Amino acid sequence: MTGPSTLGQRSWPDLDGKTITLVVPLGSVEQHGPHLPLDADTRIAAAVAAAVADGVCDGTSGEDVLRAPDLNYGASGEHEGFPGTISIGHDALKAMLVEYGRSACRWARRILFVNGHGGNTRTLIEAVSLLRYEGRDAAWFPCAFPDADAHAGFTETSVLLHVSPESVALERAVAGNREPVGALLGAMRESGVAAVSPNGVLGDPAGATADEGRRLLDDVTGQLRSALSSWEVDGRGRLT
Repeated sequence: MTGPSTLGQRSWPDLDGKTITLVVPLGSVEQHGPHLPLDADTRIAAAVAAAVADGVCDGTSGEDVLRAPDLNYGASGEHEGFPGTISIGHDALKAMLVEYGRSACRWARRILFVNGHGGNTRTLIEAVSLLRYEGRDAAWFPCAFPDADAHAGFTETSVLLHVSPESVALERAVAGNREPVGALLGAMRESGVAAVSPNGVLGDPAGATADEGRRLLDDVTGQLRSALSSWEVDGRGRLT
């Protein structure tokens, strides 16, 4: 099958569902400090999905990797202390993912949610587990960077400088709470991120570079390419 690597640019006669793995970027609209855009998580997930869809076709199986339009909203209640955050919550997100998967799997061979927001993880586990229980070949994959700081710090700032540098306001980048996230979880569960970081940053964006962002994104993209090739799904529905 030939044509654009994005679902929205195709016409229905172009689609042979027997070979399609539909890759769906899932993000959020939530604060990312004073220097990063509200859709940072979506941008990251979309960049990973785009790199894979543009560059991967499994030569052994003829698999066609097709990128779906972005899903921009997630479960971001912990960030609602900041203007701009829009969270649809766990229940609504789960319902959307389940119905999305049911519909897509009527014609696609497989569906993979590429997740850019950690707060969506619990919902993804439940939604994808249900889809798999119903006999649909669904999975999810996290855009997880090794040794990353928690939120809007060095890691995400570097990746955004690579993915969309025009969206990063480096002149407003300042450190936030740099304590280990584990030490902050109790307060965040009780009162959200604003209770532990008035500027919304968990980490320090100092020293972030586009080159480091490229390296981080290439690493995650390479992991996803390998995982797509083997397609091994664990008990939580995660592509490993």
